[in-house]
Amino acid sequence: MGLFCLLAVTQCAYALYFFMRIFSLPAAPLKVKISKMAAKIPPVSIIICAKNEAYNLKKNLPAVLAQRYGNPGGKAMYEVIVVNDASDDDTAQVLKELEMQYDNLWDVIITNDEQRPQPGKKYALSRGLAIASHDWLLLTDADCAPASEEWLEKMVAPLAAGKQIVAGYGGYCHRPGLLNAFVRWETMHTFLQYSTYAQAGLPYMAVGRNMACTKEVLIRARESEVWNVLPSGDDDLLVSIAGNGSNTAIVCDERAFTYTDAKTSWVDWVSQKQRHLSTGKYYKPAIKWLLGAYGISHAGLWLCFFVLLFSHYKLPVIAIMGMRCVIYWIIWLKTDMRLRERKEVYLFPLFDIAWMVYNFAFFPYITWKNKKHWK
Repeated sequence: MGLFCLLAVTQCAYALYFFMRIFSLPAAPLKVKISKMAAKIPPVSIIICAKNEAYNLKKNLPAVLAQRYGNPGGKAMYEVIVVNDASDDDTAQVLKELEMQYDNLWDVIITNDEQRPQPGKKYALSRGLAIASHDWLLLTDADCAPASEEWLEKMVAPLAAGKQIVAGYGGYCHRPGLLNAFVRWETMHTFLQYSTYAQAGLPYMAVGRNMACTKEVLIRARESEVWNVLPSGDDDLLVSIAGNGSNTAIVCDERAFTYTDAKTSWVDWVSQKQRHLSTGKYYKPAIKWLLGAYGISHAGLWLCFFVLLFSHYKLPVIAIMGMRCVIYWIIWLKTDMRLRERKEVYLFPLFDIAWMVYNFAFFPYITWKNKKHWK
């Protein structure tokens, strides 16, 4: 019973210190609209790394190129750089056709036999960075579509306010089915974690589907000895290496979100999560300790709860767990509302328990194993 109470206190303290900050997360970090300051601010380079993404580029790239971010004369103040990483589908043809329509679209081709000083996506990103003309960068993926024509403006607004790293929200499209619901809940939960950590002055990750930074800070991250240990993870590592409490901002404006289709099979989703979770072991020690304490206390609390249900402590255990669950489910509901998701609230109890199973299942990739490919 003593261990159960300790774990419950840890969970509640964690929620009250970190997660409650979601209630104060501003929707618009910069009050002055960048479009009104267009003559004074730098232009932006949008970089997209793509490998066999012909379908997604044809579907999503026009929305990226339709951003309302121009000077008073109507000229676009951004370029879009797509790095074609040795694709063997119709990616090159799709980009060629789109380049004929947009004069601010550029493509970089990486061949199969090209020497790669960095692994996987890291090399593709470095090639895009090499030809980027501007000091402000906005990073997204080929399978992502911006939520509005103001996406670019809203995502780089904190850079105009002096920030160097901006973490946005990369959501998944709503589809029927339990897998889709859990993917969207887990994505919401991840945003809740990294956004409230950043508000507490401890930024540790972002999602490459939707983040902005200065060129200087990306170059600084690339010089770290841990940058090349994984073929992916550039988003998390950039924040972990170069982020701090004063240079990192979170954008939670629904116009600044991006959306992509979630995996439709459990096998594909597991492979994706193995890649995503491989980066965590390279976070700073304090961050690993805090995230570990959260995960361990969560799993331990539920395990103790199920055991103690069959003891004479049953009633106080139910009361304590009920208090903890009310706190968490209210926070999740608030996050759900802030992110404009359409989740099944009645599934929160199931997902709460499922997240314990999730951590046990992916424990090897969280602690020691690495996913070797980014695609």
